[in-house]
Amino acid sequence: MPATDRASAGQDALRHGDGGGGSGTPPPTRRGMLSVAAAAGIGLLAGCGEESAGSPSGAGPQGSGKAERSPSATPSATPSKSSASPTPKPRPELPRGGRDLSRYRLVGYCGLPGAAALGRLGIGDLDDQVRQIEKTARAYAADREPQPVLELLATVANSSAGPDGTYRSRTSPDTIRRFHDAAKRHRALLLLNIQPGRASVLGEVKALREWLVHPDVGIALDPEWEMGPGEVPGDTYGHTSGKELTDVARYLSGIIDEHDLPQKPLVFHQVAVSVVSEQSALRPQPGVVVIKSADGIGSPGMKRDTWRQLVKDQPEGVRTGFKLFYEEDAEGSRLMTPEEVLALRPRPDYVMFE
Repeated sequence: MPATDRASAGQDALRHGDGGGGSGTPPPTRRGMLSVAAAAGIGLLAGCGEESAGSPSGAGPQGSGKAERSPSATPSATPSKSSASPTPKPRPELPRGGRDLSRYRLVGYCGLPGAAALGRLGIGDLDDQVRQIEKTARAYAADREPQPVLELLATVANSSAGPDGTYRSRTSPDTIRRFHDAAKRHRALLLLNIQPGRASVLGEVKALREWLVHPDVGIALDPEWEMGPGEVPGDTYGHTSGKELTDVARYLSGIIDEHDLPQKPLVFHQVAVSVVSEQSALRPQPGVVVIKSADGIGSPGMKRDTWRQLVKDQPEGVRTGFKLFYEEDAEGSRLMTPEEVLALRPRPDYVMFE
């Protein structure tokens, strides 16, 4: 049976609060469509709105290289104003001000252009979607300021090995640029989501460095799509470890320090306890806000059960997130309300919709 068929066959039993383990349980039907999307080349789509490389600002016509001098000109004894100390350059800030993420409640949509099954960001006009995120974020802000988030799939798990055998494809720089431009227009954060297949997680993060040097770009990891040797996306849940998450956080911390950036989010979505091993080894790093986002589909009661399982042994310094599914959560039940989500303890720092 083709891998794309295996990814969907027998998976109509959704991840109803599978917080207790189930390392061999395959993702549900809609999640299996990631493989189909990647196989169709969606991860390679090029977006519009590519920036053009211009001349350095301030560059102008060049003369002969010799300064002309008026016959009546005499050297000035007055020091030039240009000799004064330059004004210190402002430190980079978050899209809506400041350098500390704790003043904000992050609320966002995820997706990939042309792939409606992968989230709201894959459909409709991008600016319209960001405006909708803004409206949704206000409902979840509570005691904080709302901070819209665009979570773009930058590395997409694939059911086929591909030419390099990694079972993943990368979203084009043009598409990432288009989403980053939209984030800047709306003062939103851009999270680059990584579903690595068999590729190195840290290697995929490093491949995105040109974007991570910006103060409004962070990382989201989807370890259920991180495969070991012999594993294929869609056949089983993937896995990561506290040590690997620490390695990613340390790399981001180095970028933050080098470029004097504000705090940067590092989200990891977790659908089951088994997806993250040795979680106690996770060590937050300077400038990096690590957020464990509780994944999983189901009724409000089932999602609360998953939440309790996943936050029970929360490592010190790790914050929480919560994922809602517009369609799947409502099948046979209903979507949780903002009041219900905000009643979770600890209260989620990040609320994401798929």
